[in-house]
Amino acid sequence: MLLVGLTGGIGSGKSTVARLLAERGAVVIDADDLARQAVAPGTDGFNLAVQTFGRDILTAEGDLDRRRLGEVVFADATRRRELEAIVHPEVARLFVETVEPYRTTGQVVVYSVPLLVERGMADAFDVVVVVVADADRRVKRVVRDRGLDPDEVRARIAAQVTDDERSRVADVLLDNDGEPSELERQVDRLWSDLATRAAAGR
Repeated sequence: MLLVGLTGGIGSGKSTVARLLAERGAVVIDADDLARQAVAPGTDGFNLAVQTFGRDILTAEGDLDRRRLGEVVFADATRRRELEAIVHPEVARLFVETVEPYRTTGQVVVYSVPLLVERGMADAFDVVVVVVADADRRVKRVVRDRGLDPDEVRARIAAQVTDDERSRVADVLLDNDGEPSELERQVDRLWSDLATRAAAGR
């Protein structure tokens, strides 16, 4: 197994790269999906989140209102750390559980994780891939794709490490300031290298 860490700031195009790699044969594990599982209704994480943040973070149906919760934690570093203390240990457990079946295979396994740098995870991967893009372009993408307010997107960008900080741990940098076809060409080159390394057991 070749374990690849994929990261990038909000709106960088990390999810697009993950999709393109999956189309080429990678096993993709998404940290955001694991985070949703960690606080799904009925879990200890869900109950602790409600105890910590109150019932205002719930929808009318009783699910977590992720947008409302995001507004709370991205506006206050202390509250964000409280949420991370609930979610991160469970995400780590779910990741180990999910990746275990692939450990003795020749698969390329990609872990798409926004907070790879913030959590000091780079050394856990055989290859670290970082997607970078201009901040203004990232804001426009998130406003277009998720319907968030531009100021909310900028607050989320400010809460994350910078592209320069991510780039320091990168084995591969993907520049997503151009056309989609250019990003796809970069992913083609990346996949060729990753597949070769996985087949060679390195």
